[in-house]
Amino acid sequence: MECLSRPLRVGFIGAGKMACGILEGMLLSDQIQATNVLVSAPSDRNLRKFKGCGCRVTHSNVAVLEDCKVVFLATKPHVLLGVLKEIYSVVTKEHIIISVAAGITLQTLEKFLPPGTKVLRAMPNLPCVVQMGAVVFSRGSNSSNQEAAVLKTLMSGCGFCEETPESYIDIHTGLSGSGVAYVYMFAEALGEGAVKMGMPSALANKIAAQTLLGAAKMMLESGEHPAKLRNDVCTPGGTTIYACHELERGGLRATVMNAVEIATKRAQEMGKS
Repeated sequence: MECLSRPLRVGFIGAGKMACGILEGMLLSDQIQATNVLVSAPSDRNLRKFKGCGCRVTHSNVAVLEDCKVVFLATKPHVLLGVLKEIYSVVTKEHIIISVAAGITLQTLEKFLPPGTKVLRAMPNLPCVVQMGAVVFSRGSNSSNQEAAVLKTLMSGCGFCEETPESYIDIHTGLSGSGVAYVYMFAEALGEGAVKMGMPSALANKIAAQTLLGAAKMMLESGEHPAKLRNDVCTPGGTTIYACHELERGGLRATVMNAVEIATKRAQEMGKS
């Protein structure tokens, strides 16, 4: 990917797990070269892994804006407003600013950046690191199809990427951003159930992971509603319907729905604080 006469330079302000996941997805898919990436963070601790993969690093957020046209804001939400004030004077209309901070709205971003700034808000999840992520994004009032295309191209190596109304982003946080943890909890429980019945832990966890991977692949490739796919497994009087009855008695579906709801509301609250 090129910007005018030179390769596109991409910057990250913030060097945590989310920045790492996005960047690794980009690098694995060859969307950008590590030497064209500049990452800033206050301390060396988080910068080491970026430096180790060939990226340039700095402690200066301003330096990232001066060097890069596309800049990801990947700080914690409570830190972001301070960062926006710090970089305000060096943001130009040539920049594309992409925030991945949970809960921070496009309206807030545009309020604290210069008028006319091209802003997009994206929400990835951690599996971007293995190119199996789910990313949704929305564009600000000054961003066009061109800026949206730049983001989609960069994120294409991270997995699924789709533009949505901004109101969906906090829901996506509760569903997929936090949802990765729900899946890990379920996988852990599947494995422990098998261990209880006598299977070695390493094998049980491997089978649990493959079961989740296979089920997800069937959902994506068949396009069927999960209820239909579940019913296909439940033979009359068989093992699965007995197990599903037990899950219903334990309130699995209601509990998961409540988890998505409360995580979504928390993301919305973070945007108001």
